[in-house]
Amino acid sequence: MNLKVAIQGIKGSNHHQVAKEYFGNSIDLVECLSFDVLVDRLMEGNADMGVMAIENSIAGSIIPNYNLVYHNNIHIIGEHYLSIHHNLMVLKGQTLDQIEEVRTHPMALLQCKEYLRQYPGIKLVEDVDTAETARQIQQKQWKRVAAIAPKVAAELYDLEIIASEIQTIKNNATRFIILKRQNKALPETEINKASLRFITDHKRGSLATVLNVMSDCNMNLTKIQSLPVIETPWKYAFFVDMTFDKYEEFAKAKSLLDIMSEDFRVLGEYKNALVG
Repeated sequence: MNLKVAIQGIKGSNHHQVAKEYFGNSIDLVECLSFDVLVDRLMEGNADMGVMAIENSIAGSIIPNYNLVYHNNIHIIGEHYLSIHHNLMVLKGQTLDQIEEVRTHPMALLQCKEYLRQYPGIKLVEDVDTAETARQIQQKQWKRVAAIAPKVAAELYDLEIIASEIQTIKNNATRFIILKRQNKALPETEINKASLRFITDHKRGSLATVLNVMSDCNMNLTKIQSLPVIETPWKYAFFVDMTFDKYEEFAKAKSLLDIMSEDFRVLGEYKNALVG
């Protein structure tokens, strides 16, 4: 039986590409048109794993996804980095000067901002997914409408690429996290990265003290993101990614952070994808 993998988007999307690269081709896709639905499918048991974008090298963090992972008590069991390539595609026979509207995911619009500024007369429309827009153009035979999507979407939905590699920064990558209902899919000897969430005391130096503890335990902080605690105004939770060489040192840091902070939780322990 194939592994059921939930993705945000449909076949031909960047999430689909990550699912194939991480799990191989022998998977059954569970297509979801929002991250909330992706989490629902995972929690309901309709998917074994989930693939979720969490941050982009240009646009930064996808902040709501941190809270989705935390509030649903899902676990990060892996990560994957994907180089992003955006292409402008249309029904075959359409030309750039005929285009009146560009539709795509808001993140893709943001990442192609400089290219699109050349065409102020074109209306920019946010859509749920890059590949879904490409599919809609083909299914509904939309003329004068272009999609921004990966090259594979043009192949799948028989569209013509009229401008390639239109992302503002060519070295553009997105980090995806691999989700599961249970934690730790690897033995401790293979784990060298972790994602944590905690709240510090609302007093001067609290965060600095926590960061010093991480440093003393030889943790390398690769990401820190603060988010407001909705239930408590002016209180903030911190989402932290850290890498380490020895699991024993991480275990020590974990024990200390549990004592020093409030509502401490390990969101995932996994392998650093940037290390071979």
